[in-house]
Amino acid sequence: MIRPATIADVPEILDIYAPYILNTAITFEYEVPSLAAFTERFLSISRDHPWLVWEEDHKILGYAYAEKPFVRAAYQWAADLAIYLRPEAQGKGIGRRLYEAVEDIIRRQGYHLCYGVVTSANEKSCAFHEAMGYVRQAEFPNCGFKFGSWYGTIWYEKRLQEGVPDEPPIPWTALP
Repeated sequence: MIRPATIADVPEILDIYAPYILNTAITFEYEVPSLAAFTERFLSISRDHPWLVWEEDHKILGYAYAEKPFVRAAYQWAADLAIYLRPEAQGKGIGRRLYEAVEDIIRRQGYHLCYGVVTSANEKSCAFHEAMGYVRQAEFPNCGFKFGSWYGTIWYEKRLQEGVPDEPPIPWTALP
């Protein structure tokens, strides 16, 4: 059911993401990206980081991925995770299993910690991150304006491994 996303999945992944943009403050994007722009985003992220989908009966019900949260060299052992599910997939443990799979991959890549950045409009995601062992580290109230209202962001953090890294993280495609 969980597998790496492919370029052929991008239209269906965008189909999952678009309602979040158009109908919620869960993402701070205002406009649905074009298929070409979203494909470029997918290719850029998935070059070094895992992008996984949950598929049942040839239909993608959700996806999760990791990416760099910051560009400076000292941050290279941190990853930012994101997850989006179709409404019918919520509450079935799919999100948990996708997140656990991404966390496992990035841990093996050499990442030491990961973040989940959640908008204050998404109480379910706050509860999800806390249930997954993430610790609330920071809140930025009223930093995003969408649909005529201000929303904040909450940063959650989870330590994947302790110690001093020997090497920088490797691309996920280089894992054995």
